[in-house]
Formats: sequence, C-alpha cells, structure tokens
Amino acid sequence: MSQSSPRKGEGRSGGDDQVVPPTSATLLRRFSDFLRLPLFSPPLDGEGSGVGCSPSKIPPPLTPPRGGGGESVRQFTIRRIAIAASVSLLISAGGAYGLYLKAFADAGPLPLEQAKAVSVTVIDRDDRLLRAFTTTEGKWRLPVDPKDVDPHYLKMLFAFEDKRFYSHHGVDPKAVTRAVLQMLRHGRLVSGGSTLTMQVARLLDGKHERTAGGKLRQMARAVELERTLSKTEILKLYLRLAPFGGNLEGVRAASLAYFGKEPRHLSLGECALLVALPQSPEMRRLDRNPEAARRARNRVLTRAAAAHVITVAEAERAKAERIPAVRYAFPMLAPHLSETEVAAHPAESVIKLTLDRPLQQNLERLAREHARTIGDNVSTAIIVADHQTGEILAEVGSADYMDAARHGAVDMATAVRSPGSTLKPFIYGLAFEAGLAHPATLIEDRPVRFGTYAPKNFDEGYHGTVSIREALEQSLNVPAVRVLARVGPGKLAGRFRRAGVTARFPDKSEPTLAMALGGTGLTLEELTQLYAGLARGGDGITLTHRYDQRGKIWGATHAKPLVNAHRLMSPLAAWYVSDILKDAPPPLNAKGGRFAYKTGTSYGYRDAWAIGFDGRYVVAVWVGRPDNSSIPGLMGRSAAAPILFDAFERLPGPRTPLPGAPANVIKGTNADLPAPLKRWRDPSDDPAAGKFLEPPVLISFPPDQSEIAETDLDGEPLVLKADGGALPLTWLVDGKPIQSDAHTREATWQPASAGFAKLTVIDANGRTDRAFIRLR
Repeated sequence: MSQSSPRKGEGRSGGDDQVVPPTSATLLRRFSDFLRLPLFSPPLDGEGSGVGCSPSKIPPPLTPPRGGGGESVRQFTIRRIAIAASVSLLISAGGAYGLYLKAFADAGPLPLEQAKAVSVTVIDRDDRLLRAFTTTEGKWRLPVDPKDVDPHYLKMLFAFEDKRFYSHHGVDPKAVTRAVLQMLRHGRLVSGGSTLTMQVARLLDGKHERTAGGKLRQMARAVELERTLSKTEILKLYLRLAPFGGNLEGVRAASLAYFGKEPRHLSLGECALLVALPQSPEMRRLDRNPEAARRARNRVLTRAAAAHVITVAEAERAKAERIPAVRYAFPMLAPHLSETEVAAHPAESVIKLTLDRPLQQNLERLAREHARTIGDNVSTAIIVADHQTGEILAEVGSADYMDAARHGAVDMATAVRSPGSTLKPFIYGLAFEAGLAHPATLIEDRPVRFGTYAPKNFDEGYHGTVSIREALEQSLNVPAVRVLARVGPGKLAGRFRRAGVTARFPDKSEPTLAMALGGTGLTLEELTQLYAGLARGGDGITLTHRYDQRGKIWGATHAKPLVNAHRLMSPLAAWYVSDILKDAPPPLNAKGGRFAYKTGTSYGYRDAWAIGFDGRYVVAVWVGRPDNSSIPGLMGRSAAAPILFDAFERLPGPRTPLPGAPANVIKGTNADLPAPLKRWRDPSDDPAAGKFLEPPVLISFPPDQSEIAETDLDGEPLVLKADGGALPLTWLVDGKPIQSDAHTREATWQPASAGFAKLTVIDANGRTDRAFIRLR
C-alpha cells in the first residue's frame, strides 16, 4: 500500500497539526457521537439502540423496576454490564484501529533496499565459501537461502516463533489475543505475539519498541510486507537479518562463527541454539554468557519436543551438547585472488571462482609448512590448473597471508620475476618444430661466445658432447643458448605472445639470448599458462579463475582456427619435449616418471621454480623472498621440486597419463637419424647467417596459409609482424613495396579487395621470408 509523504510542516510525530488518516477520523467521530448518548436508554419503537435518535427526543435514562422483581433486576444488571462491555470493546477496537492506521501512515515506505546490503562472498566452483568480507557497517551478513539451512532449524523456528507463519497475513490474531489475555492476567507483558513477519519488520526499521505503539507499527509493517513479498522472501529476510550478538547478523554468519560450518549441517542442539539467540542476542552471546544461551536452547528443545518436531529422547540428547564459548574465524582461503576479484568487480555481491576449496585449503597448508622448513622470510606460491579446460583449481599467493615477516600480503602468483631455466623446453621445442634438431641430436657443451655474451653452466663446468635430451634433462645452459641463437629470441617471444603471454624486457628492449637463462620477466600465472599449452600438445589456452569465463581458448588473431595461430609449437615438438621432461631426475625420496616437469633457478639465488604436468593437470611452484633478496643455496630442484611432487600427490582423482607418441615421431638413436639431424649446427656454420649472428627474419603474423575475413578488419588496415632479422625490414605485397617504419618489425597494409596475397619481408642482410594469405 503506498502512502503519500507529509506536506511541508507536517511531521510524522510531535507538533499540534498531525494528520490523522481519514478512515480513522470518521471512525472516531462515530464513536464520539455514540458516546454523547445516555448509556442506558429505552429502545425507540420497541427495538434498536438509539444510535440514530436526535438529542431532543431522547427519553430519560432507564431505571430498574421497583419492588419484588429480583429476576428482573438481575436481568437488568446483566444487560447493563453487557452493553457497557460491548461499548467499551467497540471504543477500544476503534481506538486501536485508529492508532493502527496512524502507525501505518507514519511508518513510511518499506526500507527494502537497506536489506539488500550483504557481505561480499567469494565461493568456489561448488558454491563453497572461500572468503567473506564485512559490510560497510562492519557487519557479517552473508547471503543465505532457506534451502541451504538445515530443515530441523526451520521446523524449530516455526514451532517456537510462529507456528502459523504460512497461514496468517503478517499478524497472527490468535497470538495477539493470547498475549493480551496473558497481560491482563499477569499484569505485565508475558509474550509479545510477534510473528516472524513482524520481527522482520522490526529488523528493517532498526527499532525494538516494546510499547503498544511500537507493536502497532510492527503490525502495520508486517501487513505491508505480506502484500509486497512472498513467504519465502520474508523468511529469507529473517534468515539474513536476525541478530546473533556482536556484529553477526543472519543464521549463516552465526553458524560459521559459532560452529565453524555452514547452516545446512547443524546438529539438533545447534539448531535450537540458533533459534534461541535472536530473542536476546547480547544477553545470550556464546562468548560472554554461555549459561544463559544453554537455558534458552533447552527451552527451544522442550518446545520442539512438545510440538512433535523431534522426539523427547532427541531433545534430551541435544541438551547434552556442548555450548561453544568462542567464535571461529571466517574462512580466508585464496585471500589474494579474492581481494583482486572483489576490487575488479565492486558491483557483484557473490563472486564465483573455478577454485576447488578442499584443494586450495590443502595447498595453502602445504605452502606454509614448506616455507617454514626452508627458512625465515621465505614465501611460496602454487598454482594448479586443468589444462584441458583452462580452469585454475588452486592459487596460493604466499606462504601465509597474515605473516608480515614473510610479506604474506604480497601476491607472488602475479609478481614479475626472472623465470630462470624454465623457458628452455620452449627453446628446444621450436628447434624440433623447425626440423633443426631431434632429442638424439648431438650438441657441444663447450665454451662459446656470442659477441660480448659468454654463457656458462650453473656448475661452472662443461660436459663436452651431449645429446639434446641430456642437455634438457640436466638443464645445461650453454647448449640452450646455442639453440636459441639459431631459433631466435624474437621468435621465442613471438610464440609466447601467440599463447597470450607477453615477456617483459628492461626499457622495452629487444629480446636477447639471455632469455634462455631467465633474462626476461614473467609471473607464475604466465608460466603456468605456457606449460598448459605445452601439455596440450603445443596448443595454447587461456587460464581463468572466473567460473563464468571457463573454457575460453585464447586467440588474438583473425586467422582461422585450423591455422593454429595461438600455437606454441607443433604437436610433434611438444611430445618430444614432454618425453624428455618425463625422464628428468626427481628430487630426493620422490618417484619420477609419472609426470613431466622442469625446474629453474634465477640469477643470484632469488627465485626457485618447478613446473610439471600430466595428462590433465599443470602445477607450478615458486619459492623465494618477495623483497627480491638472495637466499644462498636456493635452487629449484631442492626447494621447489619437493613442493611440486607433494602437490601432485594431493590432486583429486586418479592420475591421467601423458599422451602417447604421434604417428610421425622419429624414434631411435643418433645413428638412426638423417644426416642433418645427427649434429647441431650453430649460426656461424650456416653460410646464410654466418657472420651476422642474428636469427633469420620470419613473418609471425599473419601466419602462412591463413584466412582473414574483411568483416574482422572492419575497414582497419592489417598489421604485419615479423620476428628476427636485421633492421630495417622491407615489406612487399604481391611484389610491391609498402610503407614501413625502419625502427620496428611491423608494417600496416590496407587490402584493396578480397582474394589471395603474397607477403614478403626482407631484412637488411637480404634474408627473406614469405607468407601466402587469403582475404575473404
């Protein structure tokens, strides 16, 4: 029912000119006219009450008969009493109704918008709570639905508070009559007769008035609530707003704080306790007055047994349950990721992530235990993802969010660090893809110099002639730099961009050979995404922690999917790399061969890495200090690899094996290889690249044999990109030069029409690359 606001100068209370509702005013006038009549008058024309008579025709008051008529006197007296009681009752009812209408008018509109303010909650893939945040008022008020509450709690609530909840319209006449009679009998208020709807009205108004006016206002509000909302919506408001002491509001917040669990898993004693607390939340606070809470709980249990909600035996057993005396802390899982998502989506009250709560909780404990074992001020970060779907199942940002000495509030899963040797598998993968090498290809691990750059192995020694497989298994530095010198650091960075990862370099400088040993900046999330692509046979995928974004494969180009413009490497090259990493030596007391993995250590012992994958999961681990200080002796194999192996043991479900070998794999020893693959050739051995020491120029976008729709370009020019080669580059389309910047490896071309086109790029040393595309 809508109510107009008072005009200027007409307040809701106080003052001499209050507005009385018209209905109430009319009713009061009728009662006033009636009261001006003599109470006991003879009926006119033998019948009626005389309400319609004019004052001039009213006979004198009726007097009892005189002499000997005892029975007549008694009847006369009873009649007088009945008439007086009826008139008094009518007057009281009319006055109460008038006050009710006035309370209804004074109440104003329902403040339902305020009730919508709830704690922001972050939940996992199965709707389990990861973290909650207080409201702006500092309240714990979590969203809750009746279906998420133990049925015994609801039955006890109705039996104790409002047994006719689903049949009345906001006010229970039987309960009100009972309350009035009890007050008349005892001379004080024994029971308030409030329904759950009236309690919701009181909670919405924020007033707890125990006066008659306050009750009338609650009744008016309750009727309006029943007209506006359904019973389920009203019950949901009660479950969300009921006070439970301190800054706890709602049954879900109370269940988590007092019992450490969701309200769908309550015992009978816990159900009764949560029914009893809102009646006097501060006097019965479990952490301050547990004895008062116990007595109140037992009364609820007794009432529930009397109402046949539970048996007497169940009530007695529930009365023996212990009353918790302290509050549990609210869950704080995935704190870094939760804070990031809440800040990024301030309008959302419930944020659902792809995380798995039990796994997240398990890995946070694992990170904390290992960090304490490694040393002081050490932090750890762990990410687990399903590389088949791209869903992140766990993301641990630090060893302990609350540990200031370890800089626990710093999210190391998103911090940019040096990746160490973790990029070597991708270097060898590109060499396998280009047909430059095979795992059995022999390569020299000897001193070498590339201009002023002279890489060395981690152990400061050299191993002579080794196979590519041995070089990667032992993470030798010199062979990796040799291979990258021929593959090209620009091409490596370009492939990372295809997979949605941008490697960072100081002052936007060009990629260099130092990338092989960690000379770039990446985050743990980005490395996990790169290895997810490797685990998928070289097919890149974007990892996501948002449940509504799961399964989306990354693709920044307009090329057809069959072109695989987001590929890291070919499936054959990815299998070669995975087969080598599968045989990498495991850490002490661990069993190897069950998954492929690679470790890495950054310069100065600042970062230790270990990343592994099987047929379904990819797991990445970082260990170090957030302030980037050195930890003497910190290495990936000894610090991060044990955490990696422990994390794989805690993954859910059975292990999925790595995929089998593709049909075009070349198996055998070095003697079985074709002559060009028997031994590695350095760039200086290639007459086409010899003295320049730069990698050959390659067109990175658009890929060869790709198709591009004109609608995708939307009238904009097509951006051409190249990797490697000596600047400046010259671009040609169908043999005709186009304008390009001499200081970049990009050019723009505005296609004139649909059809086929041949793209050519020539570097300063005359080396070329070509790509054929189709515009449609």
